[in-house]
Amino acid sequence: MIRLNGIDKIYNYKKENEFQALYKVDLHIKAGEMVAIMGRSGAGKSTLLHILGFIDTFEAGEYFLNGEKVEHFGDVKRANLRNEHFGIIMQDFALVENFSVWENVMLPIDFSKNKHKLNKKKTAMKALKSIGIEELAGKKVSKLSGGQKQRVAIARAIVNNPDIILADEPTGSLDSHTAEDIMKVFKMLKDMGKTIIIITHDINIANQCERIIELSDGKVISGE
Repeated sequence: MIRLNGIDKIYNYKKENEFQALYKVDLHIKAGEMVAIMGRSGAGKSTLLHILGFIDTFEAGEYFLNGEKVEHFGDVKRANLRNEHFGIIMQDFALVENFSVWENVMLPIDFSKNKHKLNKKKTAMKALKSIGIEELAGKKVSKLSGGQKQRVAIARAIVNNPDIILADEPTGSLDSHTAEDIMKVFKMLKDMGKTIIIITHDINIANQCERIIELSDGKVISGE
């Protein structure tokens, strides 16, 4: 499903303050895998996640998604691929606090090329129900606990039925009991056929994945 060959990422490319965040990264992730990406702060984990999700570009190497070489696509094509294939869960939830739960979950539908065919609220409610939090639909996000917010973020990530879930430290701000509950949700999504890629500092979370990819100083040192 995903293959990276020799990916280099350089910030401020060809400027005096350029910084290389990734070095010749090779990576292969199969459809339906649940994979953890680990490494110290500054190892390049979030940079790699952003490249995988078409949030950021890279300076050298090849990226194949479902056998299609993607690095030369324009912004519109990349945005369409991101919307069709990826659900992204950010570390800080990235929810609109003064919106209701269902209003937050509906947001990605507005960027879907099939949005004119969808009943947005019905689709959002289906995503909430699949995560088991439909009873929260009308609540303001500002009134939710951290664990509830993370579940809303997951529901939002899956509302367009993506193939791949990218999660950046999804349990980092949660207590251990709530973190385990969130991992049960990810395992459920894997059982539904989703590919799950989780950035985490927590070895207990990583050990629940099928494979651990370790980064150090921008290089893959194990689990490739």
